[in-house]
Amino acid sequence: MSFSFLARCCETVRSPFSLLGSVRTATKRAGGTVRNHGGSPGKRLGLKKFSDQHVIPGNIIVRQRGTQFHPGQNVRMGRDHTIYATTPGFVRFYKQKWLRGDRKFIGVVLHRGEKLPRDETSLGRSRYFGLVDLDCFCQKRTIITDQCM
Repeated sequence: MSFSFLARCCETVRSPFSLLGSVRTATKRAGGTVRNHGGSPGKRLGLKKFSDQHVIPGNIIVRQRGTQFHPGQNVRMGRDHTIYATTPGFVRFYKQKWLRGDRKFIGVVLHRGEKLPRDETSLGRSRYFGLVDLDCFCQKRTIITDQCM
């Protein structure tokens, strides 16, 4: 008996926690403070219509902050730099020299294969007052479909 009593006394001297009883340890890590905790939702910016996609007047083509894309033919820019279509047609993206660099433009064309910027002096106007001559448009469409077949 005296040996076990002596062993218990030596054990208490070796372990400092045995005098205090049981010590609780943390089961979860300490959570620090967060600086940027994403308080606002995303603004859903970016391209909404891509090249050669059909648009109607009022369709939003790009929502952006600042002018990454500039308005070309048959499109306008809203006060928050949103670019939207003003006439029906197909979306086209193109670059032009601007001062010392290039600028990206977005435009809308009547036919899918047309290129922008459209030279209206040599090709003539495709729209008058935002309207299209449907007789001419139908004749061109039948000629194109006859050539494809």
